[in-house]
Amino acid sequence: MNIHYDARLDGDLPRRDKAEVLADLQRAAPGLTLLHREEDLRPFECDGLSAYRILPMLVALPQDLEQVATLLGRCRALGVPVVTRGAGTGLSGGALPLEQGVLLVMSRFDRILEVDPDARTARVQPGVRNLAISEAAAPFGLYYAPDPSSQIACSIGGNVAENAGGVHCLKYGLTVHNVMRVEMLTLEGERVTLGSEALDAPGFDLLALINGSEGMLGVVTEITVKLLPKPETAKVLMASFDDVEKAGHAVGDIIAAGIVPGGLEMMDNLAIRAAEDFIRAGYPVEAEAILLCELDGVEADVDEDCDRARRVMEAAGAIDVRQARDEAERALFWAGRKNAFPAVGRMSPDYYCMDGTIPRRALPRVLKTIAELSEEFGLRVANVFHAGDGNMHPLILFDANREGELEKAEELGGRILEACVDAGGSITGEHGVGREKINQMCVQFQPDELTTFHRVKAAFDPEGLLNPGKNIPTLARCAEFGAMHVHRGQLPHPDLPRF
Repeated sequence: MNIHYDARLDGDLPRRDKAEVLADLQRAAPGLTLLHREEDLRPFECDGLSAYRILPMLVALPQDLEQVATLLGRCRALGVPVVTRGAGTGLSGGALPLEQGVLLVMSRFDRILEVDPDARTARVQPGVRNLAISEAAAPFGLYYAPDPSSQIACSIGGNVAENAGGVHCLKYGLTVHNVMRVEMLTLEGERVTLGSEALDAPGFDLLALINGSEGMLGVVTEITVKLLPKPETAKVLMASFDDVEKAGHAVGDIIAAGIVPGGLEMMDNLAIRAAEDFIRAGYPVEAEAILLCELDGVEADVDEDCDRARRVMEAAGAIDVRQARDEAERALFWAGRKNAFPAVGRMSPDYYCMDGTIPRRALPRVLKTIAELSEEFGLRVANVFHAGDGNMHPLILFDANREGELEKAEELGGRILEACVDAGGSITGEHGVGREKINQMCVQFQPDELTTFHRVKAAFDPEGLLNPGKNIPTLARCAEFGAMHVHRGQLPHPDLPRF
């Protein structure tokens, strides 16, 4: 695959001699594991967005707070940028290292510190896997609701950084709605607590600010999450449609009927065929689209909601509606959806996973636009998404070994994200901006908004050393990208920092 590198990721930060930085950190923190040889650095050159790869100067694997604080303090003194990484499953290049920076890997912070069944909370370190929280809470009849498709591997610290969601976020919310308190270290090594175990905390809502901040404001060291009681029952309907737009309309009709599913997912024919070939979930491969609609709660209510949802989907044009016969088939239906990404990967040498969000009412229109763009660019697109909250994950199939195809896929992805913004949506729903979508930030936000974002970062990180070059573009970059046509006549703000 082609290697993308933009030297501006390192900004105007001074270049440091690797041997000198290594020696300084070894003196300051003798027990800190530091990787510096190329063969040791290579596994950390990218996150889940493997199109962008950069070898870091050094990789640090701390095992206690003192080591993290010391590392941050020394990097600040040396002017060396720091990128924090969890499990590396992110899909937007948020954990992409810097050639002149230290990659701070928090995977050794993997302890579940406490599960409190009375308060329905768990205190965990950032390296704990998402699924491990639910496993630890299961003996108490509790679980952690946000469930990204990568939950078997992704870390809760990364979930906070990206404000991850999952197939059940429609009813139970994103990470930000399920985190009560975060402890973090600033670049100065100061320990800060945001939020509380109470329902609210005084002052500005900095807890919400840290969720989705992509490692740009501090290093998360401990997280307190909400736990929910397992529903008495959960049942899944699978509705088949002969037209993608009909399925899109059905999504809005379900919500308009006052039904709030635990999960409401949509897959088009290409994704259906890939998942069925991979998982054998019993998906109808002749359908143009399917909806998976899960209802959970008290059994009597769930049965009533299943009947109502069935009628709504049939009225919207469903050609067949099946209910999972038992828990095993319910799990199989979801296994097909959760394995859609690797399943599609079997159909093409490469694919590019997008992450745009739109209002539910715009689903049919945007799906039509994606089909038109797919034809225009000559690249197949498999649509898999959290239909209930409009979070789309178009998978663009391409072959990086063919000259220019990666660039074509990137351009197609950008056009899809811009169509999401044009429909009143957003360029991301749960994957973050990172390196991938930084140009499309220029389309979504006005110059004054970007200026405000930079000022918020400067309040936490005046030197601009935490994950620089990600998430928030400068106005100069926006002008270069050519997206400033949407703000024609406006000049860059003179006070905008050039991180």
